Amino acid sequence: MNDRITSWHANPSKPHYTPPPGAVDAHCHVFGPQAQFPFSPKAKYLPEDAGPDMLFALRDHLGFARNVIVQASCHGTDNAATLDAIAQSGGKARGVAVVRPDIGMEELGALHKGGIRGVRFNFLKRLVDDAPKDKFLEIAHRIQALGWHVVVYFEADILDEMIPFLRAIPTPIVVDHMGRPSMQEGPDGKEISAFRQLLRDIPTMGTKVTCPDRLSARPDPWDDFAQVVAPLVAEFPDRVLWGTDWPHPNMQDNIPDDGHLVDMIPRIAPTAELQHRLLVTNPMRLYWPEEAI
Repeated sequence: MNDRITSWHANPSKPHYTPPPGAVDAHCHVFGPQAQFPFSPKAKYLPEDAGPDMLFALRDHLGFARNVIVQASCHGTDNAATLDAIAQSGGKARGVAVVRPDIGMEELGALHKGGIRGVRFNFLKRLVDDAPKDKFLEIAHRIQALGWHVVVYFEADILDEMIPFLRAIPTPIVVDHMGRPSMQEGPDGKEISAFRQLLRDIPTMGTKVTCPDRLSARPDPWDDFAQVVAPLVAEFPDRVLWGTDWPHPNMQDNIPDDGHLVDMIPRIAPTAELQHRLLVTNPMRLYWPEEAI
């Protein structure tokens, strides 16, 4: 029996919105291919293959120029699939790794050479078994010498307990999917207000304004997401990133159309200047600083 899951749209629409030249999809993943890059024995989900060829075809279809490939939890701390995808990109991809707590500088240097520019710390209990904050902080201090940043994934119900940890991180921080706040309460809701206050309090922290398909309480076109997120982008235009989240891990029961996800961009970043910061300036500064203007 094949219990592998497919979580991506087989034929995504062409978006109405055209991204600016040089636009970066700053949050996506690759799965396998399993025959070459086996999944972790601790993986909480077992996806069908979604390799670099599929990712780069989608990139071109949606009108983007580059990708930031974030290590998927199903691959654990073996970053080989992510590194392989970066190597196949012709310089058009960089990555975020998940690493062992005891990783040394030599191995980190090899990851840097392979195009990695950050590490991800995942606090979602349904995806990982252990999230040791003390070990994570040791890693954060190690990667500081490389000019990397930390990506943190958590849900809104643990925001308060995350604050001391976030304040202790010595590198820039990017929070995945805004810490997954409720969209039902509107732009002044408790969870999004608490997160915006955190951004005010920690100037080295930014976020990915991503995943309406995960966060919205409404169906596509996810109107509540647009209403809640647009004020955040307006307040923090230099600290926001955007990405498709393709191939949408664990979304097999509610698979989004990637073209529709791209069409959310002008709804949360309504001016050309905001769109350029969101899609070009901000991700280039983090992932291609040698080319950033």
